Amino acid sequence: MENSSKYRKQYFLPPERCMDWAEKDSVEQAPVWCSVDLRDGNQALIEPMSLETKVEFFNLLVEIGFKEIEVGFPAASETEYDFLRALIERNLIPEDVTIQVLTQAREHIIRKTFEAIRGAKNVIVHVYNSTSVAQREQVFRKSKAEILKIATDGAELLKKLTEEAGENYRFEYSPESFTGTEPEYALEVCNAVLDIWQPTADRKAIINLPATVENGMPHVYAQQIEYMHKHLRHRENTVISLHPHNDRGCGVAACEMGLLAGADRIEGTLFGNGERTGNADVVTVAMNMFSQGVDPKLNFANMPYIAALYKTFTGMEVSPRQPYAGELVFAAFSGSHQDAIAKGMHFRENKQDPTWDVPYLPIDPKDVGREYDSDVIRINSQSGKGGVGYVLEQVYGIKMPLKMKEAMGYAAKHVSDVEHKELKAPELYDIFEKEFVFPREKFDIGECHYRQVDGITAIVEIVEGEKHTTVEATGNGRLDAVSNALKKHFGLSYTITGYEQHALTSGSFAQAISYLGVEKDGVVYWGAGEHTDIIRASVAALVAALNNYFRK
Repeated sequence: MENSSKYRKQYFLPPERCMDWAEKDSVEQAPVWCSVDLRDGNQALIEPMSLETKVEFFNLLVEIGFKEIEVGFPAASETEYDFLRALIERNLIPEDVTIQVLTQAREHIIRKTFEAIRGAKNVIVHVYNSTSVAQREQVFRKSKAEILKIATDGAELLKKLTEEAGENYRFEYSPESFTGTEPEYALEVCNAVLDIWQPTADRKAIINLPATVENGMPHVYAQQIEYMHKHLRHRENTVISLHPHNDRGCGVAACEMGLLAGADRIEGTLFGNGERTGNADVVTVAMNMFSQGVDPKLNFANMPYIAALYKTFTGMEVSPRQPYAGELVFAAFSGSHQDAIAKGMHFRENKQDPTWDVPYLPIDPKDVGREYDSDVIRINSQSGKGGVGYVLEQVYGIKMPLKMKEAMGYAAKHVSDVEHKELKAPELYDIFEKEFVFPREKFDIGECHYRQVDGITAIVEIVEGEKHTTVEATGNGRLDAVSNALKKHFGLSYTITGYEQHALTSGSFAQAISYLGVEKDGVVYWGAGEHTDIIRASVAALVAALNNYFRK
C-alpha cells in the first residue's frame, strides 16, 4: 500500500527489560471483572439505551456475576444522571455489587458526580485525565508538570469530598491514553495520585492503565504493565486494572498478557462492544480461562440467552463467528471434521473420561448452552457420512452400519446440493425414511407365515400392484426363508450383507430397527425396517433393500 511511511510507532517501551511475564504460560486465577457496557458500550451505540433498558442490562450483568459495574458518566447527561439515581433510589444494587462512576479530573464534573452517588453504599469513583504525548501537545498544549497537576488536583478533590460526605468510597485513576505515554511519566503521575490517596488493605486504590487506542502489539502492552507493576508505590494496596481497546484486533491478547504481567483487574464489555473496533471482549477472555480449567467467576452457561438479551438491549449483532457465542463457532460442515468430532465423542463416552479433549471443539458446547445435534454437526453438501450418521444417532437413535452411513451420506449430500440448503435433523430423518425405509415401487410383502419342520419354511404373499402371489421357500431362519422365497419369485441371486439390528425404544413394546444390504454384482443396496417384532423389522429392511435394487 502507498503512504505507509507517514506512520510511526506511537508507543513507548519501558526504560528497563520487563519480560518476566513471558516465562508464564497461562493465567492461573480469575481477575476482578468490571463491566463497562453501560458506559463505554452505551456511548458507542448509534441509539444509546433508554433508562429502563439500562436497568435491564444492569440486572443481566448482576446475573452473570459481575461484582463491579461502571454505570455511567453521571455528569455527562441527564439520562446518565437519572439512571444512576434510579439504581440507588429503587434499591436495585445488590449488597455485594459495587457501582463505578466516571468523571474527568475537572472540579465541576467531580462535584456533579458526587451529587449523583449520594445514598449509594458501594461506590468506585473513577477519575481520569489524558497523559499521552499526542494529547499533551495537540489537545491540551500543556507541559508534563501541568498535566500531572490536573491529576493530583482531581485526586485531592475526590479525597476531600469523600471525607466531607462521611463515606468510604474507593478511588480509581486512569492516565488516559496510557500506551501513548512515556512509561516513566505515567508512573510518576500514578504514584503522585497514590501518595495523595494513601490506599490501605481494606480500601485499595485502583490504577487503571487503558490502551485507549491500541497502538502496539500486545507484548508491548504487557511490558508496560509489568513496568508499572514493579515500580508503583503502595503496590500491595493497589489494584492494577486493564482497559484495552481493540483497534488492532488484539484486545483479548492484551488482557491475557497484561494479566501475566501483574494486572489484577479487567474492564471490558460483553462481546467487545465499544468505540471504534470496541473494548476488550470479556466473554472471550473469561471463556479462554474456562477452556484452560480456570473458573472465571462469571457465568456464561446460557450463552444463547445472554447473546439474545444483548442484541435486544443494544441493537448490535453477535457475529456468527464470535468466539464461544456465535451461532456457527461450534459448527462443523466439513465431512472430515464431522467424522473426527463424532469419533471423539464416542471415544470419550466409551472411555468415560471426565476431561474434555474432542477434536475441533475447544470446549464442550453444552457448557455454554449449545446442543450437539443442532449446533455442532451441521449438514450441507460438504458433509460426510460421519456427521449425518451422528445426527441421526443422537436425535433418533439410528445406528446404521458403517457402509450404510456412506449411502445415507451421499443421499443427504445430493439433497443439500440440489436444494442449496443446510439440512436439519428432521429433514435427514425424512431422507432416511424415503431412501431406506419406504421404497416399495416394485413390490411389497403382505401376509407372511412360518412353519418349522426341517428348517424354517416361509409362506410369503408378494404384492406387485394389483397382483398377489404366494411363494413358499425354506431357509435356516425366518429371514433366510423369506429371502429365498423372493429369490425364487424374481429369479434373483444376491447376498445379504451388513445385517444389524437394535432397539430404538425400551419396554415391553419396544420398537426395533433392522438394517441390511443386498449385494449383487459387487454393488450393495441398503434397506431399513422398524417394528416391535425384530423379524418383521428385518423382513421390511430386506423388502426396502430389494426395491432399491430394482429402482437403481
